[in-house]
Amino acid sequence: MNWPGVIKHYKEYLPVTEKTPIISLLEGNTPLIEAKNLSRELGGSLKIYLKYEGLNPTASFKDRGMTMAISKAVEQGKKAVMCASTGNTSASAAAYSARSGLKCIVLIPEGAIALGKLAQAMMHGAKVIAVSGNFDDALNLVRQITDKYPIALVNSINPYRIEGQKTGAFEICDCLGKAPDYHAIPVGNAGNITAYWKGYQEYKETGKISSLPKMIGFQAAGAAPIVEGHPIKNPETIATAIRIGNPASWKKAEAARDESGGLIDKVTDEEIVQAYKMLASLEGVFVEPASAASVAGVIKLNQKGYFSQGATIVCILTGHGLKDPDRAVKVSQPPQVVEARLEKVVELLGY
Repeated sequence: MNWPGVIKHYKEYLPVTEKTPIISLLEGNTPLIEAKNLSRELGGSLKIYLKYEGLNPTASFKDRGMTMAISKAVEQGKKAVMCASTGNTSASAAAYSARSGLKCIVLIPEGAIALGKLAQAMMHGAKVIAVSGNFDDALNLVRQITDKYPIALVNSINPYRIEGQKTGAFEICDCLGKAPDYHAIPVGNAGNITAYWKGYQEYKETGKISSLPKMIGFQAAGAAPIVEGHPIKNPETIATAIRIGNPASWKKAEAARDESGGLIDKVTDEEIVQAYKMLASLEGVFVEPASAASVAGVIKLNQKGYFSQGATIVCILTGHGLKDPDRAVKVSQPPQVVEARLEKVVELLGY
């Protein structure tokens, strides 16, 4: 059977009716890759899986929620949608808006967005406005505008976004035949950890799974308001997708942490880059830096002996590496240049 997209596949778990116009790019059904080399590198006792959300239509997990948010906006008769974004939300909102015929307005922090993501939003025809401030400033403006004008807000504070994103948990359980022991995830605006926890709980309530995972979230050290216990006025990290100082779903993320018996910790940019490079070189999986925060966190906790022997861990990789190619170039060795002569190339190869 051809994959129909997350709304049609998981319709019984979603707030849609026969009257809901389904706006889909066939998102979801992303691979759950067993990371055998990474597991071996960490001592071999853990079973680590990578949920590669970068293979969604706009190359990030945002598409799961956006198919729901845009479908419901059309159902409600909206003519425009709006979001604040560090990049991935804008790309997804613009693509699904283009497909639905809605106008899309995006507010981004000036100079703080990866070019790959900005290019997507612009190509899909969104009206992109850069504001002199950070993500939190942009989201505050979006809230005010959508409260006053007939525009649908499609950030993750939109409950339909959470509904769509919870389908990632369903897919993991369907693939493994159970829930993992631990669910590792980057935390920025905190909607995704909220959504996954909701998904696991619903699958347990319906008898699809018999246990729940511990939710372990990871913020970048320079943008770790939940860990520090207060908003960060000027968050800074190379992981631009989670460069957020005052998460909209803060309390819900804490609830997911506490109810599951998990934790929310922070990882440094150096730890993120290490995991970013390891994923590419050990597993052949290229992600954007923020995605690597989940793996960086697992590496950190493994060194502390946090995980039980033989535990199953799923790491969410939220976006594709081509979202931020500049970062990949910066952390890699540049190409070596030689004359276009056989002996020179062979000499460089060491033969």
